[in-house]
Amino acid sequence: MFAIMVLGDNVKIEKIKKENSKYKIFLDSGDIITTYEEVILKNGLLYNKKIENKILDKINSDTSYYISYHKALNLINRRLRSEFEIREALRKNELPNKDIDNIVEDLKRINLINDENYAKAYTNDKINLSLDGPYKIKKHLEENKIDETYIEMALSNINDETLYNHIDKIISKKIKNNTKYTEYMLKQKIINYLINLGYDKQMILKRLANFQIESKNLDKEIDKIFNKLKRKYDGDELYFKLKNKLYTKGYTKEEIENYINKNSSLI
Repeated sequence: MFAIMVLGDNVKIEKIKKENSKYKIFLDSGDIITTYEEVILKNGLLYNKKIENKILDKINSDTSYYISYHKALNLINRRLRSEFEIREALRKNELPNKDIDNIVEDLKRINLINDENYAKAYTNDKINLSLDGPYKIKKHLEENKIDETYIEMALSNINDETLYNHIDKIISKKIKNNTKYTEYMLKQKIINYLINLGYDKQMILKRLANFQIESKNLDKEIDKIFNKLKRKYDGDELYFKLKNKLYTKGYTKEEIENYINKNSSLI
């Protein structure tokens, strides 16, 4: 407990002792108030050794305020936060809106809450430390209620060459690690993956055109599907079931017809 209730007209401060980031005020009544430096300075407790009940109420109120203030500070110390994030965190503590507004304004005043800086820092971190694309970055900033002007300013600093390098890196890895797909199937998977990461489709297609994807021998993969279907179907039904299944798997019309023509005696 930070605040206490003291009975009587007034009590006297015997000593104030710092413990970690907080302070303990020892009273002649035997009670101890645990509070913050800001509360001590704000209420002149270094010079005024007597505490009346009305001052005690003020100390209790200020201490409650600075408990939440320091929780907000701790969040920011872990990583930069948007104003929206801080407000949401303080609301969870069921603080009055007036206190939330005051804490936010106090933190803005010392530049610990600054949505313009947040947008720049978040964008730089994602571009330099991850493979997230601009649209995904923009979505996060919008969800954090960042002003559109700050978002556009932050995104405008992204270098196209950096995006090209990210896209090329992802395409190369996908081609290397996915050898069982047809060229068409693999391209679709790569395009969808990059779009989900937040990259522009036209930019993806432009970079993808620089890569050569070798067509694989797909008979083995199609054989697996065919052998599974022929346990249940035969004749025309098998033929149509196979075609439909291969279409849903992403095989092109040409690939399906080539396979069926080569295995027409089995179907």
